[in-house]
Amino acid sequence: MSYRVELRPSAVRALKKIHPQERGRIQGAIALLAHDPRPPNAKALRGRPGFRVRVGDYRIIYTIEDGMLLIVVVPNG
Repeated sequence: MSYRVELRPSAVRALKKIHPQERGRIQGAIALLAHDPRPPNAKALRGRPGFRVRVGDYRIIYTIEDGMLLIVVVPNG
């Protein structure tokens, strides 16, 4: 099953500020999450629903809702 991916406006703005090479890696990871939203390297968030996946110096934070992934991209640190 493939999930529909929805990027929050803050994630879109964050992606625009990231170096194109890193952006490509993050977009590739998001595409993989659409097919497998719980990969082995995904960690459950504490204190709120959702998961996080680290891609280089960035984290993809997302929730799974009714066949849709809601994505936020956050710099590490």
